[in-house]
Amino acid sequence: MGNRAGTAAAATVSLLAAVLGGCSDDGGSSGPASATPSATGAAASGTVATASSPLGTILVDGEGRTLYLWEADTSSKSTCDGDCATAWPPATVTGKPVAGEGVKASLLGTTTRDDGRKEITYNGHPLYRYAGDTGAGDTNGQGSNGFGAAWYVLDTAGNKITKAPPSPSPSDNGGY
Repeated sequence: MGNRAGTAAAATVSLLAAVLGGCSDDGGSSGPASATPSATGAAASGTVATASSPLGTILVDGEGRTLYLWEADTSSKSTCDGDCATAWPPATVTGKPVAGEGVKASLLGTTTRDDGRKEITYNGHPLYRYAGDTGAGDTNGQGSNGFGAAWYVLDTAGNKITKAPPSPSPSDNGGY
């Protein structure tokens, strides 16, 4: 990525962070995951797959975007609504979620959100994306403490990974 593109990406992330205000992130960023995203629109199909990242093997959606759990969810029922769901969009599906490579189908499920949509769960955790992740493999939400509880990526067993994301290098323009 050229300097110009990196600067534009950093500006976009900074603007998004300012708009979302209620979310904090530690400014960490990781490089892209090595998973190959499936066909366009796979997120709508409810595909959950795995990707290799600096945090280990993590869960991603069908487009390669990182999936997170929120510690405020103490059951399979999602408690992230309103501004929270804008900053942390729930991973929803219209049918049944699909287990991609490395994902245990027996751990996939759904929960009905207050708005009636079905949110994908994994090992009982409702799954979310982070609006501050601008591309496949980004883990900018890792360890964030937005909306009163911590957000973490998940491993293939559906457990949170608490490892901190690597600090951005000065050349990737990822600082805030």
